[in-house]
Amino acid sequence: MKQMPISPAQLDAWSKAYQVNNERKLATMSLSRNNLAEVAYRSVGEMKMRQKFSLEIKTLPVTNQKHSGRCWLFAATNVLRERIAKELDLENFELSQAYLAFWDKFERCNYFLTAMLDTAHLPTDDRTVSFILQTGVHDGGQWDMCSNIIEKYGVVPKDVYDETYQSENTREMNTLLNRALKVDACKLRQMVLDGVDEPLIYKRKSEMLGKIYGFLCSCYGEPPRTFDFEYVDKKGLYHIERQLTPLAFAEKYALPVTRNTVSIIHAPTADKPFHQTYTIRYLGNVVGGRPVTHLNLSMDEFKAAILRQLRAGKVVWFGSDVGHYGNRDKGIWDDQSYGDELLSGMELQMAKEDALNYGLSAMNHAMVLTGVNLDAEGRPTRWKIENSWGDEHGAKGYYVCSDTWFDEYVFQAAVEKEYLGELERFASLPPVELAPWDPMGTLAD
Repeated sequence: MKQMPISPAQLDAWSKAYQVNNERKLATMSLSRNNLAEVAYRSVGEMKMRQKFSLEIKTLPVTNQKHSGRCWLFAATNVLRERIAKELDLENFELSQAYLAFWDKFERCNYFLTAMLDTAHLPTDDRTVSFILQTGVHDGGQWDMCSNIIEKYGVVPKDVYDETYQSENTREMNTLLNRALKVDACKLRQMVLDGVDEPLIYKRKSEMLGKIYGFLCSCYGEPPRTFDFEYVDKKGLYHIERQLTPLAFAEKYALPVTRNTVSIIHAPTADKPFHQTYTIRYLGNVVGGRPVTHLNLSMDEFKAAILRQLRAGKVVWFGSDVGHYGNRDKGIWDDQSYGDELLSGMELQMAKEDALNYGLSAMNHAMVLTGVNLDAEGRPTRWKIENSWGDEHGAKGYYVCSDTWFDEYVFQAAVEKEYLGELERFASLPPVELAPWDPMGTLAD
């Protein structure tokens, strides 16, 4: 197309238009000394976001992921602990997020180096190689990735393997780890290009992983191989299950849930027809584990499956984009509570499909749905959310989102197969492989 530089005549016309526009003048007055989001906030929207729900599951106190990106692990363990607490009649209970994070981090280092060897024939500026290098190893993840770790390593109660400073403050640890991984990747890829025999390459890779294991043990402590599961129930009775392995504990308390759960998404883009499963190339953590797989559904189908599970008294893990229309102090996500288009004078709304295609929106946080308010026709108006940011915001750490916000910014949920109804038959379809940078993988970036 013909290049059209901005002209002095255009600048003069825009300046005159601004000077006679009272809305712009009012906005200028407001924005000169106030936070933009605060100015755009509509209190009338907040009044509709009451912490009152026609369907509500009473849950345990909220958890706190601290300065880490482990929301997906906290959300998953918050789902699982509710089943355990109900079965054992516990007042409070947590599973060890640090235990799962240790093994996820270690397995993901192996996954990264494997991907680097797999693409050794490609230059580093190839888009796939560049994406893998840029993404590196970090804290994010997916429901299926948590399931893979539990399947291989099990899980333990939090009082068996508690948090450390590094598990709660992961930035510096991740920086050092990714530096080491890039050094290792460079050496391994060069060995491939030099024609070194595979057994020697894998021996060198094993040595690298051994050093990474030692570093992670220094950061987290070495994970237990056996433990005694001790708990006191609501009646004050003490119980102990002696010398359990993490896998034995998981087989009894966690794997029956994770093995029966399907990741569903709502991604209304042309490349992802509904009623089809999708996987994302080079998205995962355990080499040889089950691939991250999503079943794409319409929003009506997506909500119906979630509602069926909530009605059965079971909370729901979900992934969303919390970067839009949120008030952390009040614990609200609601697009109707902000008048940013009026305040800015610009067009800011996009269809969900376009927002995904143009990078405006993508998953960045996982939480747990614990309730919903339904109108007289049985349609959702707002949803109750258990977050993992501590209890200082919202209603002691519980948040609420409007149904309109849910439509635009919720993309994924983990639902047990029985609540999919007739849609369950689509969950076993062979998945279509998507590019590594597809927006349905961003929660793990």
